Amino acid sequence: MNRTIEIAKPRQEVFEYLKSLKKMDEWSPWAKKDPNMEKKFMGNDGEVGCTNYWKGNKEVGEGEQEVVRMVDGERIESELRFLKPFKSTSDCYLQLDDTTDGNTSVTWGFSGNHKFPMNIMMIFMSMDKAVGKDFEEGLQNIKTNLEA
Repeated sequence: MNRTIEIAKPRQEVFEYLKSLKKMDEWSPWAKKDPNMEKKFMGNDGEVGCTNYWKGNKEVGEGEQEVVRMVDGERIESELRFLKPFKSTSDCYLQLDDTTDGNTSVTWGFSGNHKFPMNIMMIFMSMDKAVGKDFEEGLQNIKTNLEA
């Protein structure tokens, strides 16, 4: 599952913005769903190993995101570990590519690895329908923030 948007900024500038987990609240659609959520950051923001822990309302649940791999100016990979409302682990990424006109194409995507009983439930649930609109909103927020 992924979504893509074009941003009228150079790729390195977009990358510098996106690699910060602390800046994610500026564009994440989930930050708006619970502005009072408890948050903790561990490690050096913008580097592999940085981890963002959150605990919020029913819409955002509880979990953590850890940056596990970065390719400077190109890709940021994270592991999402959800604790509540159910335990699951997902891999997510932000892929940045140059467009022919010097802008940046940003693709936000993820894949989940679910354990029983969630793996059975996920057969009947479309992740695209569940979070596709949130990904579109987040990408639009990134575009708006960077092009302002």
